[in-house]
Amino acid sequence: MVSGDVVRAWRPRVPGIAEVLHAAWRDHAYPSHTHDTWTLLVVDDGLIGYELDRHGHAAPRSGVTILPPGVVHDGRPATSAGFRKRVVYLEQNALAGALVGAAVDAPLVEDAGLRAEVSRLDQALVHDDDLEAESRLALVVERLTWHLGGRPDLPTLPEPAAVARRARELLDADPAGARGVASVAESLGVTTAHLVRSFTRSYGLPPHQYVLGRRLELARRLLLDGEAAARVATAAGFYDQAHLTRHFRRFLATTPGRFQAGRRGVR
Repeated sequence: MVSGDVVRAWRPRVPGIAEVLHAAWRDHAYPSHTHDTWTLLVVDDGLIGYELDRHGHAAPRSGVTILPPGVVHDGRPATSAGFRKRVVYLEQNALAGALVGAAVDAPLVEDAGLRAEVSRLDQALVHDDDLEAESRLALVVERLTWHLGGRPDLPTLPEPAAVARRARELLDADPAGARGVASVAESLGVTTAHLVRSFTRSYGLPPHQYVLGRRLELARRLLLDGEAAARVATAAGFYDQAHLTRHFRRFLATTPGRFQAGRRGVR
């Protein structure tokens, strides 16, 4: 049972994502409305009943519900327990307009792998990990396009090992200045999703995690050289010192300042 009403929303910095919403409602029903975005919905608790284009549907905990832009829908708890959901709103051009009809006809996509990938995307957005979110978004969009497009046979793609090797060379050349996984994929003439799969298969970790590790490695060297943490953050490719600190804590369970001070103590 949902314990109480909670709403949290924010606008990420990731291209293609307009908004993220986390909500828990016991008895709230929202009226008919539309969005100019694609609504990507995962239910974590309870059951949501809704109408889409005047046809009744339910959003259960299994699968992913996709609501297309410009189509009228509403929503309400389907049981007295309420519901808890996570929503990622994709920009209108994130998916092809030709897929709107398929989403209206069958908004629930029963795919455990897709649901897990949407959850990973959501968690990357929660942690402000834009590099990972960019990669996760590409995988989600590719899988949704495949489902809504009638599950066509996949085309022959460039050899994964060669794609991964060239991508690693580009990332190693300037890890701090890398604009993102999508830009690397574009320079190689492949999709971001294919790059992510190829890199992960070849090296055992996705490219966003690889470049983050290289940036942290650079940050550690600069900190040990005595550079101020604020300068280290931008020099190593992070948005600011707070962004560096979040990732530093996740990897090393300490802050850049403590890491630097501890090393000085050893000396």
